[in-house]
Amino acid sequence: MRQIDKDNKASDYVDGLYVKNGRLMNDRPNSMTGIQRAANMKRIIDEDRKIKMIADGIERSEMRKNMFG
Repeated sequence: MRQIDKDNKASDYVDGLYVKNGRLMNDRPNSMTGIQRAANMKRIIDEDRKIKMIADGIERSEMRKNMFG
């Protein structure tokens, strides 16, 4: 929790919002929107698929080496 100025009351500080000089100030950390979260999840899934495809290809080539060599 951030240090509150002496002229503000502790009751003014609620969930990262506080009143300073009559204005409501937002001290909450930046959060991601639902669209940003969905985009990140899609990116992670796509990367994971590519990694699995490469690993599968390497595994198949190793099996072929052992079978024919």
